[in-house]
Amino acid sequence: MLALMFAANGFAQGVIDVHSHIITPEFMSALEGEGRLMDEGFPLPKYDVEKHLQWMDEAGVPTSVLTLAAPQPGDKAVIRQCNEMAARIKSEHPGRFLFCAALPLPDVDAAIREAVYALDTLKADGIKLATNVQGQYLGAPELDTLFAVLNEHRAVVILHPHCPEPVNRQVMQQTPLAMQEYLSETTRAVTNMISRNVLARYPNVKVVVPHCGAYLPLAIPRMKSLTPVMRANKMVGEIDWEANLAALYYDLAGAHSPEVIRMMLTITTPDHLLYGSDYPYVAPQVLMQSLARMRQYLTDEPDLAPYKEMILHENARELMAMVPTAPHTAPEGAERGTVGLLCRIAEIEVYPQYLSEYLSFANEVDRLSIEREPGVVCLFPMQSADDSTLIRILEIYASEEAYQQHLKTDHFLRYKQGTLHMVKSLKLPTMRPLDPETMKLIFKKQR
Repeated sequence: MLALMFAANGFAQGVIDVHSHIITPEFMSALEGEGRLMDEGFPLPKYDVEKHLQWMDEAGVPTSVLTLAAPQPGDKAVIRQCNEMAARIKSEHPGRFLFCAALPLPDVDAAIREAVYALDTLKADGIKLATNVQGQYLGAPELDTLFAVLNEHRAVVILHPHCPEPVNRQVMQQTPLAMQEYLSETTRAVTNMISRNVLARYPNVKVVVPHCGAYLPLAIPRMKSLTPVMRANKMVGEIDWEANLAALYYDLAGAHSPEVIRMMLTITTPDHLLYGSDYPYVAPQVLMQSLARMRQYLTDEPDLAPYKEMILHENARELMAMVPTAPHTAPEGAERGTVGLLCRIAEIEVYPQYLSEYLSFANEVDRLSIEREPGVVCLFPMQSADDSTLIRILEIYASEEAYQQHLKTDHFLRYKQGTLHMVKSLKLPTMRPLDPETMKLIFKKQR
């Protein structure tokens, strides 16, 4: 019944889960045959599609993205079987599942063949990459040919940490991988790609980083500060920070909280945050409680509330190229300025110590948006005469699509990233014109 309700509502009101795992019988048998069932230091959970759907229905999750669990099986045929099983699950449950195909690394040529087959024939929604396979870490030069193919396909890549190579088994027994090393492993792989400008050189590839960004909010500022020293000693080349970071998205599987999200927003923007469950590694009742808590603080926290729908479903729908809900665009033949306009009055309170700096950012983004974006009809900032820290911005966009495109522009992202710590509160109520005909006259007067 819930599935039918979600279908009727166009999936827009539910949560999209970008971090869930498929564990097939063939996968389990292969690992058992290789003596590798405990490679990751803990037993793999059982997976059942019907139970997954039951949890999704109860949690209000219309769609989940499936990726193969760790560890990576050594048999290429098993990886093919797992990808075909994921494709079959997607086909048998329309709209409920997407999947990202696994690749038989470290054999790069075989991985390229599997990627092309999965994306072109199986219609995979992306590619799952391990942080390393047998010591071959993401960012390694031999993987450039694979990334070139993924770039041609404009692929979404979902990362997942695997057991590091080499690994100190004694340390892993004392502190299980999932408690700490998975975070180090993820950070290690992503920073390795950044240091070689992999994501800048292959800009059509979008990468989802798991588990709340791991240690990247701490690692990236350190890398930036040390880069000049390392370059002077010829240990790294020039790093295109803006291009590399623009390719990274982050799922919130694991220890999410308002504090964690705020920390992540020091290295990314709200349109790059995604919900993730880590099903079936976490008990369904725990996931329900965790999702309820997330919904609550995304409603209650004034600085995060404007991003609630983005985090829960809008960002994932955009990233995974899912069928969108009907945009607020004008019907054919309608004049711009009458039907389909998206109107907002942004209500912003700025910390007093940052007021002058914030106004400089705001004036710049408003000017550049009007100059460069045909779909931005009006961005008009105003300051309260009674309290200079209260800013109101009249925003009018030609359509919902124009607004979404505005959020991706370099000037908006620079404004958003630069002012996150300056804004005490933000509200973005969407307004409806009471008299569209009068609005039409207003815009005609300005022609």
